[in-house]
Amino acid sequence: MRTWNASFASAGYRFAKNLFSKKQFAKTSATLATLLLLTAGYALAQPVAQTTTEEGGEAALKLPDLSSVSFLGMDGHRLLMIGLLFCVFGLGFGMVIFMRLKNLPVHRSMREISELIYETCKTYLITQGKFLMLLWAFIAAIIVLYFGVLRHFEVPRVVIILVFSLVGIAGSYGVAWFGIRVNTFANSRTAFASLPGKPYPVYQIPLEAGMSIGMMLISVELLIMLFILLFIPGDYAGPCFIGFAIGESLGAAALRIAGGIFTKIADIGADLMKIVFKIKEDDARNPGVIADCTGDNAGDSVGPSADGFETYGVTGVALITFILLGVKDPAIQVQLLVWIFVMRIMMLVASALAYFINGAIAKARYGNANEMNFETPLTSLVWITSIVSIIATYIVSSLIIPNLGGDTSQWWKLASIISCGTLAGAVIPELVKAFTSVDSRHVNEVVTSAKEGGASLGILSGFVAGNFSAYWLGLTMVGLMSVAYLFSLQGLGAAATMIAAPVFAFGLVAFGFLGMGPVTIAVDSYGPVTDNAQSVYELSLIEQVPNVKAEIKKDFNMDVNFERAKDLLEENDGAGNTFKATAKPVLIGTAVVGATTMIFSIIMALTNGLTTNVDKLSLLHAPFFLGLITGGAMIYWFTGASTQAVTTGAYRAVEFIKANIKLDSAEKASVADSKKVVEICTKYAQKGMFNIFLAVFFGTLTFAFVEPFFFIGYLISIAIFGLYQAIFMANAGAAWDNAKKIVEVKLKQKGTPLHDATVIGDTVGDPFKDTSSVAMNPVIKFTTLFGLLAVELAVSLTRDQGTGLTHILALAFFAVSVFFVYRSFYGMRIGSE
Repeated sequence: MRTWNASFASAGYRFAKNLFSKKQFAKTSATLATLLLLTAGYALAQPVAQTTTEEGGEAALKLPDLSSVSFLGMDGHRLLMIGLLFCVFGLGFGMVIFMRLKNLPVHRSMREISELIYETCKTYLITQGKFLMLLWAFIAAIIVLYFGVLRHFEVPRVVIILVFSLVGIAGSYGVAWFGIRVNTFANSRTAFASLPGKPYPVYQIPLEAGMSIGMMLISVELLIMLFILLFIPGDYAGPCFIGFAIGESLGAAALRIAGGIFTKIADIGADLMKIVFKIKEDDARNPGVIADCTGDNAGDSVGPSADGFETYGVTGVALITFILLGVKDPAIQVQLLVWIFVMRIMMLVASALAYFINGAIAKARYGNANEMNFETPLTSLVWITSIVSIIATYIVSSLIIPNLGGDTSQWWKLASIISCGTLAGAVIPELVKAFTSVDSRHVNEVVTSAKEGGASLGILSGFVAGNFSAYWLGLTMVGLMSVAYLFSLQGLGAAATMIAAPVFAFGLVAFGFLGMGPVTIAVDSYGPVTDNAQSVYELSLIEQVPNVKAEIKKDFNMDVNFERAKDLLEENDGAGNTFKATAKPVLIGTAVVGATTMIFSIIMALTNGLTTNVDKLSLLHAPFFLGLITGGAMIYWFTGASTQAVTTGAYRAVEFIKANIKLDSAEKASVADSKKVVEICTKYAQKGMFNIFLAVFFGTLTFAFVEPFFFIGYLISIAIFGLYQAIFMANAGAAWDNAKKIVEVKLKQKGTPLHDATVIGDTVGDPFKDTSSVAMNPVIKFTTLFGLLAVELAVSLTRDQGTGLTHILALAFFAVSVFFVYRSFYGMRIGSE
């Protein structure tokens, strides 16, 4: 163990030394080490007698006996054991599609490019895995300090919590890896399937890849949570759920933020070459194109996969925590827990059923068609899934909880609350399309503005689209949550012996958002495949392969139409852009609505079950009000810090590409030059992520130690500010992206001043839609989950030592957080190295 620790420390030292200069690294290491030792030293110095062993909050969560209540003629434990079989079905579904994609026909020139992309993605993921372990060390220190030192948990119990935090990271990391492997099979197969000039295969393959990822992701997450629920002792399960949720949030945050920075450095670097050198999209001579393809997966596949895994898990943990804290009757706790997990299993089945129904309709309608709107079958898939899920929600609820606390009407009221979220999962994409689709008036307004006003007016029109979208999506979420609130007032609190039933209703709305989990992930993953397919086609140089048409006819019995194939791939990329955009507000919406439920669990702990200090949850309590203001500051800093990392990295990438691109002497860029661009992207992604993570980590500790109700205000604030900032940025960015696609596909004006103007707009939108906005979701949830531990750590120290120690530590943590906030700009400036 000592050797392992030494090697881990050595690896961490080498990595961190690459992030900072030796002098900077020494200062940083000394600061962090002193701070952590100070905190641990004060805690350890307290005699055991002075530290209460009474467990509160998540440490006191104890699962009831699931076998104590019967459902459909069997006890709850046995019923959920059957649910494990459905998880295996979901895994099998994902693997069958995986193998089918792998075995689809593909030309060797395209397969070689997709495998090169996969190899660079694999190298990136391995690097990120090591980086994640370094970040986990900070979380592990707090877990050990809180549970081991202050709570005096026995060593095996602390180890179990640490293990499940690693399980959470491994889950996010594993599904991200699976997503990359699936997508890099699908990209070359999609490119090859376009060659006959028929649209249906170009639509079918990316969707199959997305469903494979979606089913695998949800099944793995559900399998892990059922394992904790069914096989971990009841008094251990609560902390294990928290550890698991924190781990997956950390994994998602790191992969989402770093992936978002990586992909946009590469994307901007590759795009700007189109303007500088007047070369085509994905020109094989451009060393930035391979990095761009890697980034499509690192940012648009790894990020959403890890984010979706974390979102699904954290929302479940929030509801479990609420049920255990807010419901008094153990029998009703069992009813609600079993109901929630049966609903999750049902939603897995509903998504698969809807996929097959939609697939049959799409094949009958478009199987032999020469033209199709790629967005149409994707839209119908979302709506069919929503309708099937809502119907199944009412049926399953009537069977599982026909009588809740003596009230035989609650089953349909609870089903209606969940259905508000499921309906949102279909309505929100429709609204997003109104601001991001190539057919939308807002996106066409961007193009119209750019025709006469160039990039300036085009960018302003994109800002308009983003701002309008935030208005309509915000009101839609409020409307559906209001309906859920009204249903929660219809006797739910009395029937379920539940405290604050409306908060539970909001958590169920977030749960309903995810009712179409596999399909939401599928339409999101559709985008990176379509984007990569277009790139694979160009990079393969298949049109220049000698006698390639005759070869394809002989080997695959396929007639080739190259021009039509390129048009289909570009058009499908526009649909991919749109549906990537539709998933983002769904995920950020669950973060905000789900965070409400988790924040409530912190409030329950701080107010002793809403019996004391409730008056401090008021604008009249100054710390609470100040916390509300502080959260906004953090969101705006985060937006700037993540964009700064993209800006600096893109500058370095453009600088290198300009100096090394060979347009006259080579057919394609050298592997060495392409690898160098990937290296630049990775470097700045990790530097940016390291600064951001430590600023958020120590910022969370700071505000938790300032005052508990200050921290509650802070958490509420980052959720609300983050919601609107994320929606605005995501949809503005998607509008700029598809404005460029209109110019390229519909207007056929590549290489014109109008095209240059929309490319510039797209480069502004890149960090908007794929870096800053999408990372709000994991940042909000990580802060809330980690804050659960941080605030109880602060309360414990205050109880044992008074406010003096906690305020001193708050100042120390704040100094460290501000140091990394400062570094996130001044240490990342162009020319600062």
